[in-house]
Amino acid sequence: MAFVASAIGVGAVTGLIGASMQADAASSASERQFQATQQAQNQQLEMFKTLNEQQAPYREAGYGALNKIQSMLPEFNKPFTKEDLYSNLAPNYEFMKQQGLGATGQNVNVGGGGSNVDLAKTIFAENYAGNAYQNAFNNYQTQQSNIFNRLASIAGLGQAAQSQSQQLGQNVASNVGQLGIGGATALGAGQVGAANAWAGGIGNVGNSATLAAFLNRPNAANNSNNLGTIPSNSASFQSDLNTMVPQSIQTA
Repeated sequence: MAFVASAIGVGAVTGLIGASMQADAASSASERQFQATQQAQNQQLEMFKTLNEQQAPYREAGYGALNKIQSMLPEFNKPFTKEDLYSNLAPNYEFMKQQGLGATGQNVNVGGGGSNVDLAKTIFAENYAGNAYQNAFNNYQTQQSNIFNRLASIAGLGQAAQSQSQQLGQNVASNVGQLGIGGATALGAGQVGAANAWAGGIGNVGNSATLAAFLNRPNAANNSNNLGTIPSNSASFQSDLNTMVPQSIQTA
């Protein structure tokens, strides 16, 4: 019977060692998984930093163009002035006007001349000036539109770059958050697994000690007070327990 009790004691210690190894394995695996999530988080952040820096020149160009548009709003919204008319007339306007007046006078002189020459020249000058005014106004409008469209196009590049950076930032934030949750979950699972392993090992030690005490107890008829008493050699179980089980778990 003593041999059987000793075998039970050896099995209990062996089970406790196995529980220790299982707990260490659970903790180690969870720690490695947590470190992997941290590395993944760092890679995500580094990627965002790199891509965000690449988008910076486009954003800066867009900001500059937008500021230029804002500074030119008074110019874009002002009415067409006499100065704008003169600055947008065709360079050959005066030459072509004089040529047209001369040709008109000659044609009228052929038909009879007189006061009709002055009238014809006046009509020609008014018509020619009206057309020139419309052309000058169209030139002005086209020039203003071209300036605005170029600046707006550059501002659009900045806006697109800003949108891409914002979307990238949202994606990275989401990924980093999920990785953080996964890392915390892994650590928690490792701690729970280690605790369960120790709990199982300690429970086996208790069961083994109880069984050993039962097998080694004196005959119940001779000494009923010794029923269920753990034998003196069960102190080895406590020594093993103190050696193998963390104090925090024993006192929990």
